[in-house]
Amino acid sequence: MIKHIVKAYDDELKALHALIGHMGELTLSQINNAIKSVMAFDVDLAQELIARDREVNLLETKVDELAVRILALRQPVAYDLRTVVASLKISNQVERIADYASNIAKFTLALKDLPSFPKIKELPILIKMPEQMFQSALIAFETSDLNLALKVWHMDQEVDVYYKAYLQKIFEAMINDPKNVGAYTQLLFAAKNIERIGDQSQNIAEAVYTMITGKPFQESDMLKNAHPI
Repeated sequence: MIKHIVKAYDDELKALHALIGHMGELTLSQINNAIKSVMAFDVDLAQELIARDREVNLLETKVDELAVRILALRQPVAYDLRTVVASLKISNQVERIADYASNIAKFTLALKDLPSFPKIKELPILIKMPEQMFQSALIAFETSDLNLALKVWHMDQEVDVYYKAYLQKIFEAMINDPKNVGAYTQLLFAAKNIERIGDQSQNIAEAVYTMITGKPFQESDMLKNAHPI
């Protein structure tokens, strides 16, 4: 982070990073607990998680307020301006990811009275890479790591492969186990929310790319800078 003559300016930028970091930590906890609640059919944990979503929303509001204050009072330019704009975009993406975690937890309420079925055991595997993408995207923002942002962006391709393969298994299970179609339908919705976590993490990587390079995001640029997963 660039040092400025006015210490209060540096403090405000640090506070902005801290708020994004806090949002990220809370959202990661929400993701982990969402999967736990579904796997254990833990209604109490699911309801607690859904209630905590408001905390993430409040943090997003704080990011917005601080970012607007910095824009109005400090009139940032160059990298500082891009950092503030990126913070606004990223906080919105993090809030959406927290919403997806809440949606997954809500499926616990729908599944609690249904019999157990094997495909639910694959959810922790399905969430692994989107969760890793999210963590890495936040680190890329905090450390201004362009290479890590590029890596996160390319990881979404593999998430899509896993997601499509999981959908195929669910469709086959519906055919072979029609009495559990309702439960499998809930799993389809849960899987879609997991896939969206990867999409939003990719969006964070794009915001980091623009923040660091000063260039508008172009998918062609990302493809030219392909990184192995």
